[in-house]
Amino acid sequence: MGIIPSRNLEEQKRELNGIVYFDRGRVKGKDGQEYDRFAIQTHFVQVGENQVDLVEKYIRPLYKEGDSYAFGAKVMAMCVKSVRKIEEVKPGFWANLLWRFAGINHTGVGMHEPHKLQLVVDMVGLPRMLLAAVLSAITKPFGIKGVFYKVCGQGVGGIDGFYFRSSFEEYKKLALINPPNAQELCDDLLAKTNIPVVLMDANDIQRDQLAKSKGFPLTDEQIQDALIDNPSGQGDELTPFILIRPVRGE
Repeated sequence: MGIIPSRNLEEQKRELNGIVYFDRGRVKGKDGQEYDRFAIQTHFVQVGENQVDLVEKYIRPLYKEGDSYAFGAKVMAMCVKSVRKIEEVKPGFWANLLWRFAGINHTGVGMHEPHKLQLVVDMVGLPRMLLAAVLSAITKPFGIKGVFYKVCGQGVGGIDGFYFRSSFEEYKKLALINPPNAQELCDDLLAKTNIPVVLMDANDIQRDQLAKSKGFPLTDEQIQDALIDNPSGQGDELTPFILIRPVRGE
């Protein structure tokens, strides 16, 4: 698979119909299909904003027939209020004890914060969290990663926020949880906008596909190919929407 080397943000930056976006370059999938990808910049989406309104404001002006797009799971969580405020989470004994031993992932974000670890307890129960912590500690010396999240399950790997080094004040006080009704949300967006959508929780290591709307034009493997280099980025660019445009021949 070939990937056009990334350029700096100023070289990528474009504007069309009043919408600012970043041209992330063209990639070729394993099946030979090529894709252009455009990361669309938005305002900082607040809790309770309407996801359909966001699509109409930011996706519609750039959309062409045959396009589809990836909707960032964290922004969807904000829209549907799948969040917890920090004052709603009260760290108990185990969260206050174990957060010191938690690992930090490649983005500097992990469970090394008592409120975040307590949120896991609230979601899956104390016995499962403790089992996950023990198994993680046992397997980590052997280079096995991600055991904590696999054992916890129930969307724990999708928790974000309570991150005190964030550029955004809101993410210091909120935890975002991937919506449990991802399929319903995608189908509803398609019905109201007629633009195919896939809900993604992506980072620079992996791209978790939570759901895609019925009749989505790309296979799961093609979606992974199109988003192979996480075009939404990990910084503060505010680009939760990725417009995917298959190259039809030039």
